[in-house]
Amino acid sequence: MTRTIRSIAAGLLAAVGITGCAGGDAVRVLFLHHSTGRVVWEGGVKRFFRDYRTPEGRRVRIEERDFPRERPYGWNNYPYDYWNIWVAHAGGEPFMDEPTLEILTPRYDLIVLKHCFPVSGVAPDTGAPDVASAEKRLENYRLQYEALREKMRSFPGTNFLVWTPPALVEAKTTPEEAARADRFARWVREEWDQPGDNIFLWDFRRLETAGGPCLLEEHAKSETDSHPNDGFAARVAPLLGRRITAVLEGRGDEATLTGE
Repeated sequence: MTRTIRSIAAGLLAAVGITGCAGGDAVRVLFLHHSTGRVVWEGGVKRFFRDYRTPEGRRVRIEERDFPRERPYGWNNYPYDYWNIWVAHAGGEPFMDEPTLEILTPRYDLIVLKHCFPVSGVAPDTGAPDVASAEKRLENYRLQYEALREKMRSFPGTNFLVWTPPALVEAKTTPEEAARADRFARWVREEWDQPGDNIFLWDFRRLETAGGPCLLEEHAKSETDSHPNDGFAARVAPLLGRRITAVLEGRGDEATLTGE
């Protein structure tokens, strides 16, 4: 029976492009991302773990994948989309070929997740928040994040590391929009993230902005492109590695959010 269940689980994972397997001597880490995350990944995240061992002497096996994939779900990885796949369509079957937490958590010790920079294109609130709305508004983001927090906490055997939302370059936002995005990031750090659970933050936004409202031009691909540049990615990739190791070593609530 156990072998049959494992075979079914392995088949579901293969169907959605996941190759990780539970057990063994290695700690399994999955990094879910789109283009901003890929730039940082290629800055040296996997290389950081080449010689790393946990205090118990275990190696770290870290994998990455686009989430959600462009087809069939669509190239959107904002609060609504994580909520849509993991909360609204939770369960043991993939949703639009994307793995739910019921599929992922038995296979990974730590799941790293993030949004891409359009998350910071935050429109004004309407006064009618809707958890099932894909509109980028603080009122909706908060409801979606609260539901995601409850969902992630229901899998205490897996830790989660959430990036604070990437910023936009000044040329691609407005002062009002940037202020709303900054307010969301502050809420995530100061209210949503709580000590003592299985959810942790990497404060990527602070590294990008040095505490300001926009992605600094020296960290951006160009003055009109909000992707991080290769030099910045090479600098922060080891900081992501350090933040991951802090969580794996049980120091996630004590270590700095940036990994510095």
